[in-house]
This record gives sequence, C-alpha cells and structure tokens, in this order.
Amino acid sequence: MARAANTLEKSVARLVRRVLLAVAILVSLVLLILWRADSPRIERMRMALADSLLPGIDAVGQPLAFLTALTEDYQQFIDLRAQNRELRREIQRLKAWREVARSLEEENAQLRALNHVRLAPRTNFVTGDVIADSGGPFLQSALINVGARDGVTDGSAVVDGSGLVGRVAGVGDKATRLLLLTDFSSRVPVMVRPSGRRGILAGDGTDAPKLEFLESPDGVSPGDLVETTGDGGVFPPGIPVGRLVATPTSGYRVLLAADYSRLEFVRVLLYAPDTEIDRPGGLIVPPGSEPATAPDPAAEPVAEGAPDGAPTE
Repeated sequence: MARAANTLEKSVARLVRRVLLAVAILVSLVLLILWRADSPRIERMRMALADSLLPGIDAVGQPLAFLTALTEDYQQFIDLRAQNRELRREIQRLKAWREVARSLEEENAQLRALNHVRLAPRTNFVTGDVIADSGGPFLQSALINVGARDGVTDGSAVVDGSGLVGRVAGVGDKATRLLLLTDFSSRVPVMVRPSGRRGILAGDGTDAPKLEFLESPDGVSPGDLVETTGDGGVFPPGIPVGRLVATPTSGYRVLLAADYSRLEFVRVLLYAPDTEIDRPGGLIVPPGSEPATAPDPAAEPVAEGAPDGAPTE
C-alpha cells in the first residue's frame, strides 16, 4: 500500500513538471512571437509591458549592479595583492643587487686607492686579497691569496691605498702571512718629515704604535709625516706610514695611515735594492793579493843593456 502511494506521488510530480515545462515553452513562444511582430497594437502591448516591468527591473538591477561592482572590486583587490607580492619580491631582489653594487663600488674604490701610494718607478708589486684575519691581543696578522708562485718573498713590504700595512712574515706557494705594523714583533725603521729625524716604529698591540729610539725631538711636532727610510733594504724608502701624535705618558706614537678595519686589497712590493756593493773598489785590496808598490820617482832610469848600477850617459 505504501509502495503504491509512493509510486502515485512520483507519477503526479512527473506530470506536474511536464505540464509546467510545456506551459513555460508555450509562454516563451507567445512572447517571442509578440516581441517579433510589427503590429502597432502589439507594439503598444510591448511598451505597456515594459513600462509595467521597469520598476521591477530597476529594483532588481541595482543589487545586481552593486554585486557586479563588488565582484570587480574584489577581483581588482586580488590583482593588486598579487602585484604587491610581486613588487615586494622585486624590491628584495633589487636590495640584494644594491648590496652587490655597494660591495663592488667599495672594492672598486679600494682598488683605485691602491694607486694613491707613489712607488719608485722600478718597484714591482703583486695585488692580493685579504682572505683571513688572525688578529689577537698579541699576534696581529692576516692571510693574502698570493704566494711564492707570484714572486712574493719573505720580508716584502705590503701597502694599501693609504700607506704601509706591514711585511710578509711567511710565504707559501699560494698564500702569504702578513704581519701588521701593530704586532708586538713588528719593527720598522722610519723617518719623520720634514725634520728628517729617524727612529724605529715598534708595534705594541695598539692602533698607534710607538716611535722608539728617536734621534732627537728637536724639530719634531705632532702631525708630521712618518715614512719608511729604506734602511736594511727590506722596505722601499718614502712609503707613507702615518702621522705623528704626542701622548703625555708614552712619548710619540704614529697614527697609521692604513685602515685595518677595511683591509681587503693590498699590494705586496717585490722590492730589491740596487745599491748593494758586490765587488771591491779600486782602493780596497782584494783578499789574497799583494799590494802594488809605486815606483820611486827619484830613482834614475837604467839604460837598456847596461850592467846593474852603471850610470847612463
């Protein structure tokens, strides 16, 4: 019984749907025919129908227009958000490139600054990068990526764009250890300009090494230029070292021209003095030779063929 009732309800529902579909199709066809007809009466009916439906169309159109505008605004918001995200990525990439550009600019400036140190025309050099810093309270040194294969020898002077940095204290095939002027074992003969007083620049672990064994303080004043003398044949003469400063407790010190905090590129000077004496002079008797005696100008010349002691005519 229940099954029969259920089947009857389904049949009625199916019939109603078919009838409604047929009515809708019929109404659509009638409206289409009326809308396409050119009769004045039908035209008046169309206009009356349009006038009657206009308020409803406006009432429905405003929410639809609002929803359309809202949808367009939301889509624009999504697009702007995507563009903002892409712009943020681009800004990050530009910031990275800006840092690279700044680094390259600093490297370029430091490489250009290396040309500010005036060297003797015959002084060769090799340029290297500072690859490590082993600074400490007692040992202050650095590693450079040039070595014996580049012609570097132990004791060579090292400069940057401002002045003397230190000397080579260990040479490998591909790397070199640089002993800074501030190291406790650093000793450099220097001269104070313009007075010409000589002394020894002694490192003591501070940024301003001591000036020891100064010949005389006469004519020396703070601010004077300190440069290498070339004594000993290790450092070329005339390399700027720094400026003289006076302290109330430890005498004179030298404020170094080299900036150790920004030490990236250096020059190792391949210097060999050409003033060494490698042979004795004319007034120096070589070892193992007898000195030559000068002839006596008072002695009379002996005639050829005459016996010894016989006077000549």
